[in-house]
Amino acid sequence: MNNLKRYGWELALAALLVIEILGFGAANSQMLNINVLLFSTSDFICIGLVALPLTMVIISGGIDISFGSTIGLCAITFGMLFQAGVPLPLAIVLTVLAGTVCGLINAALILYTGINPLVITLGTMYLFGGSALLLSGLAGATGYEGIGGFPESFTNFANLSVLGLPVPLLFFLFSVLLCWAWLHNTHQGRNVFLTGQNARAAQYSATPVNRTLFLLYAMTGFAASIAAILQVSYFGSARSDLGSAFLMPAITAAVLGGANIYGGSGSILGTALATLLVGFLQQGLQMVGVPNQISSALSGALLIIVVVGRSVSLHRGQIRDWLRRTQAAWQR
Repeated sequence: MNNLKRYGWELALAALLVIEILGFGAANSQMLNINVLLFSTSDFICIGLVALPLTMVIISGGIDISFGSTIGLCAITFGMLFQAGVPLPLAIVLTVLAGTVCGLINAALILYTGINPLVITLGTMYLFGGSALLLSGLAGATGYEGIGGFPESFTNFANLSVLGLPVPLLFFLFSVLLCWAWLHNTHQGRNVFLTGQNARAAQYSATPVNRTLFLLYAMTGFAASIAAILQVSYFGSARSDLGSAFLMPAITAAVLGGANIYGGSGSILGTALATLLVGFLQQGLQMVGVPNQISSALSGALLIIVVVGRSVSLHRGQIRDWLRRTQAAWQR
C-alpha cells in the first residue's frame, strides 16, 4: 500500500502511456507495431537524456534552459574536431569535456553571482548558441548547414540495435537506471532533495550545497554532450541547431514526471515515463496527420496544465481554506 502511494504518480503516467498508444493505434495500426514503437524512440529519446539531469537540477531548486544550445555547441565542436583530423575517440572525449565545462560555467555563474538560475542560463543559452553559430561559420557550414563526411561506422552507430533495442534507447535506459540509483539511493542524492527544500538550512546542516550544484549542472552539460554525439550519428551531420527543439519537451518531461518547480521533490522514473508520453504524443499526432505546429502547441498546453495541476495538488489545503473563507463571506 505504501509503495502504491509512493509511486502513484508514476503508475498514473504508465497508465496514460498505455492509453495514449492504444488510442493512436486505433487511428493508425502502425502505432501498435512493436518495432515501430521501439525504433521511433530514436527521434525523441535524446530529449530524455537531458531531461533526467534537468529533473535533478529542478529538484535542487534550480533550472537550466541552456542545454539546447549546449547540444548545438557540442555538435558543431565535434564536427570541427573531426574536420581538423582529430581521431573520433579523442573528438568524442573532447566534446564530452566541452559539454561538461558548459555545465560548470552555469554553476559557477549561479553560485558566485547569486542571480536567479533562470536569468543566468538564459544568458548562457544565447552565449552557447551564438558560439555554436560562430564556430559553424568558421568551419564553412554557414547558417544551419552541417559538417558531414563522417565514416559509416560512426553514422550507423545510432541506428544499430542490441538485443532488439535501438542504441539511443539503450543509452536512455542505462541513464535512467544510473540516475535513479544515484538520486534515490545515495547520500549525495539526498543532498539534492535537502538543497531544494531549503538551501540555507542545508548549508547550516553541513550539506555541501555548492558542490552538489556544481555536480548537477556538470551532469546536465555532460548529458547534453552525449545527446549531441548521438544526434550527429543519427543524422550524419554536425549542426548548430541540433538541440533547438529540445527545450520545451525536456522541461515538460521533467515537470510532468513529478519534479516540483519550486524544488525539493521529483522522480527519475516519472521523468522517464513522461519522456515516452510526450515523445509518443508527438509521434502519434504526426502519424494521424496532425501538423508539427499543432503538436508543439499541444506540448506547451500540456506543460501549463501539469504545472497548474501540480501546484493545486501541492497547495490543496490552502485552496480548501480559501474556498471556505470565500463561501462564508458570501453567506454573510
